[in-house]
Amino acid sequence: MKQADPQAVVTSEMLDRFRMSFDGDPVNKLAQDAVTRAPLRTVALNHEAAVSADHTFSVVLPSNEATDQQKSGRCWLYSGLNTFRTEAMKRLDVEKFELSQSYLMFWDKLEKANYFLENILATLAEPTDGRLLMHLLQSPIQDGGQWDMFCALVTKYGVVPKTVMPETDSSSNSGVMNAMITAKLREYAAELRRMAQGGDGEEVLRSRKEMMMGIIFRMLAIHLGTPPEEFLWQWRDRGDLFHRDGVVTPQEFFSRYVGVDLERTVCLINCPTPDKPMKHMYTIGYLGNVVEARGIRYLNTPLDMFKQAAVDMLVAGEPVWFGCDVGKFEERDLGILDPGIYDYDLVYGEGFASDKAERILYGQSAMTHAMVLTGVDLDGDGRPRRWRVENSWGDKLGDKGFMVMTDAWFDEYVYEIAANRDVLPTELTPVLAEEPVVLPPWDPMGALAAAD
Repeated sequence: MKQADPQAVVTSEMLDRFRMSFDGDPVNKLAQDAVTRAPLRTVALNHEAAVSADHTFSVVLPSNEATDQQKSGRCWLYSGLNTFRTEAMKRLDVEKFELSQSYLMFWDKLEKANYFLENILATLAEPTDGRLLMHLLQSPIQDGGQWDMFCALVTKYGVVPKTVMPETDSSSNSGVMNAMITAKLREYAAELRRMAQGGDGEEVLRSRKEMMMGIIFRMLAIHLGTPPEEFLWQWRDRGDLFHRDGVVTPQEFFSRYVGVDLERTVCLINCPTPDKPMKHMYTIGYLGNVVEARGIRYLNTPLDMFKQAAVDMLVAGEPVWFGCDVGKFEERDLGILDPGIYDYDLVYGEGFASDKAERILYGQSAMTHAMVLTGVDLDGDGRPRRWRVENSWGDKLGDKGFMVMTDAWFDEYVYEIAANRDVLPTELTPVLAEEPVVLPPWDPMGALAAAD
């Protein structure tokens, strides 16, 4: 048996010192009594921070009713479509409106299946137990996504009203569907690799891949319904006036009733780690959904520019899609995002000292969720104090589904925003033309927004 270094062993003398230290401070006993009988966040809740979370803002965009992604990881699709709603409501002259999330979910999963199988064909020489193949096989058709993936879907497939392709059991509770299709895709990956090892050429492999995609289409249609190629569109406006546009395609509907120029948007990130110098473009290897789309592109932006871009868009009346680590210092019922909302240091006798860069590098934080900024409270000098956040968790949390985010939380846990090019500082414009640095598939910035 291997002899351990005596200094590496947890000894009985060490445990005695730990016990004496714990028992010698009555605050530890109080914390123990509280946390063994109540949830940690209930015990640690900072009452002053909770009651000071004011849901009034100096800049507020028109809002709609909160949406609900239910038991699915479609936050990035909900948030993307929610940025379209204000313009659609204006063009349709209606008070309420919602676009179909299940429509884009169908195409996202079909495109992800194709993207996955293409990656399998591109990595036939990789060892089965190698890190790259293990990464590709981990979650080929999960619900999560990024802003550029959202743009790729809308550009190719358009959008439809929710009434045209409503929710199904599987769109609202996607776990079983994802598991079944994932099992099939892993089976197909093994088959394609066996065929290649047996000497089958590219033409044979691609023919078989097309048959595989037909099965995936069938499975998705069974779970989500068949997406329409065209539909009859008619509605009544807020004055109860009837309108009929006739038969339109999803692409025509987007052009007529949303019309957002997605080419104007760029995904800014704030990742202050030393391996990613600011004011440069980045992409993630093997990450995407639509094969022929441009792919993931990030502009790493200093925090002051990053934040000002969001402020400028809101002041101009445009909502802001953003990605964040929602589970950190989040009081869900009250709808508060604030690094001071929990007094963990009072419970444990020590707080948490890692900064944003260290949390990213050591796996403590990454983008997990996407939401929409719909307001900001600016001080007398035009600096943000707090932000209004439209979430997609229904209307029972926070202020009818809307959250308040302190500016300190923005600094620490917001990682991405979709900004219009015209709000960027002029010094960043040439950077957009750079060939992006390709980061490995497992880089922290490759995390997908998927929190439910």
